[in-house]
Amino acid sequence: MPFMITTYPFTAIVGQKRMKRALILNAVDIRIGGVLIRGERGTAKSTAARALAALLPDVNVVEDCRFGCDPASETIFCTECRERSHDLSLLPTKERPISFVNLPVSATEDRVVGTLDIEKAIQEGERHFEAGILASANRGLLYIDEVNLLDDHVVDVLLDSAAMGINIVEREGISFSHPARFILVGTMNPEEGDLRPQLLDRFALSVNIVGINDARERVAIMKRHLAFEEDAEAFHAQWQADEDELSARITHARTLVNQVTYSNQDLLSIAALTSSLNVDGHRADLVILKTARAQAAFDGRTAINDMDIALAAELALPHRVNSTPFGQEGMTPTQLQEKIEELREQTVPADEQEEKTDGQGGEEKKT
Repeated sequence: MPFMITTYPFTAIVGQKRMKRALILNAVDIRIGGVLIRGERGTAKSTAARALAALLPDVNVVEDCRFGCDPASETIFCTECRERSHDLSLLPTKERPISFVNLPVSATEDRVVGTLDIEKAIQEGERHFEAGILASANRGLLYIDEVNLLDDHVVDVLLDSAAMGINIVEREGISFSHPARFILVGTMNPEEGDLRPQLLDRFALSVNIVGINDARERVAIMKRHLAFEEDAEAFHAQWQADEDELSARITHARTLVNQVTYSNQDLLSIAALTSSLNVDGHRADLVILKTARAQAAFDGRTAINDMDIALAAELALPHRVNSTPFGQEGMTPTQLQEKIEELREQTVPADEQEEKTDGQGGEEKKT
């Protein structure tokens, strides 16, 4: 496949483990809500995003649907597929590669969400929707380079769609909707200005990356890129086994993530951690839980543990905590795990029995 050959292999990227983990976990569970990668130029930000898209398996879509509706999710069909399903008991399907959509900095709201042709609706009585970028990105990966240079309102619209999983366009009493579920990846160079705190918080995960200082790793980067430029096909063949293994692992994790359980004690640990770090709001708590479940699924487990929570917090908190040692990236996952264990002892009686809940969190017994 040309797309695969011309894209640098994900597993060949040297270092940047935290960035790669954030991308992989969003691929495991698209509901996490995206990742913001902040770093200087030349640190493989766009390379990693493209490589992840090329790594992911094909998706099953409704044939001839311009929004790529999932045949197994009739409740979130686009308006056109809902109308078609009234006439056909079973809509035809097909497999297609996931899309990689690059959002230009100059994108307007209409270009992003799409537009309704009101004149045609009035004159001909037909609903005509011109699809936008969100339609192309559905069930794929939406990449926003220099997200900090986009209009704030456009960023808000994108983040709303990523959170809700649906795009609704309404005008003059006419509406059109279609699913808009995608892996959101934003990148930026902080030297060119930062995002407003309100928008930063809307990104589920955040990673700050810098160039690699280790001389041997820098040599490996040079050698691999030269080999890729000289013969991309041979280079891909060299890394194909690793790519296949990671792709299979992500695919398996996707089937497992909804089965991953957590306990009330796990929830208390997450809440105690975010509270002790003075994190505003409650979005971080939910993000940590979703990310921890994805981490457990990626590791092939069906229950989260303290290290899953710590690894999730490492990705969910840097852009939400600025005035503590964590905000200065002074806490490793191991140190976070130790803090979680310490908080666990403070918040949960030693003789309390853990009671596992289902993947949705279950319901607590009212007293």
